[in-house]
Amino acid sequence: MSAKKDAFANIGGFLACNDETLFEKARGLCVLYEGLHTYGGLAGRDLEAVAQGVYESVERDEWVAHRVSQVRYLWEKLDEAGVPLVRPWGGHAVFLDAAGFLPHVPRDRYPAQALAAALYLESGIRAMERGAVSAGRDPEGHEHFPELEAVRLTLPRRVYTQSHLDYVAASVIRLYERRGEIRGLKMTYEPKLLRFFQARFEPEAAAVLAAGK
Repeated sequence: MSAKKDAFANIGGFLACNDETLFEKARGLCVLYEGLHTYGGLAGRDLEAVAQGVYESVERDEWVAHRVSQVRYLWEKLDEAGVPLVRPWGGHAVFLDAAGFLPHVPRDRYPAQALAAALYLESGIRAMERGAVSAGRDPEGHEHFPELEAVRLTLPRRVYTQSHLDYVAASVIRLYERRGEIRGLKMTYEPKLLRFFQARFEPEAAAVLAAGK
């Protein structure tokens, strides 16, 4: 979120809720772990940037329209190339259908995580897995496999140009053409919390697609 054309909040955010009891609990934890609830440990400059970003996201229709148009542009370029996508296109991200992208990778070998890793190695593009790794395990400890196994390509406002989007599209399309080279992943370290941020993996059988190969 930005206060100026070239200024972004370095850290932080805010919590909004309509439950007074929950609000009081959250406010107490904020003071305990972050700072007084009026600023949450943030510098004034970052508070201003967050406030400006919230204002633009709900009041400035032109910024919202621009972001949505960028998402649509990227989605349509990928769709025209036959890349499996979650439909319809949305307002903040393009979601790759990892299960359709990598039908040869079993769900228990984390196709979305494998695709996100391959995309990073191929092009330096950082994407987010939104599938079995994020879903975690059920109360009995079994893997939970959600309906969607997706990779999220998020488009923050005021960040990317059309050239950036063209590069992302070309990289994803090139990877799709070589999708048979991508192997599943084996989880080698699984933390108790937030495993989609902290877990570690290794390629199954063969190396995950090497950069520039």
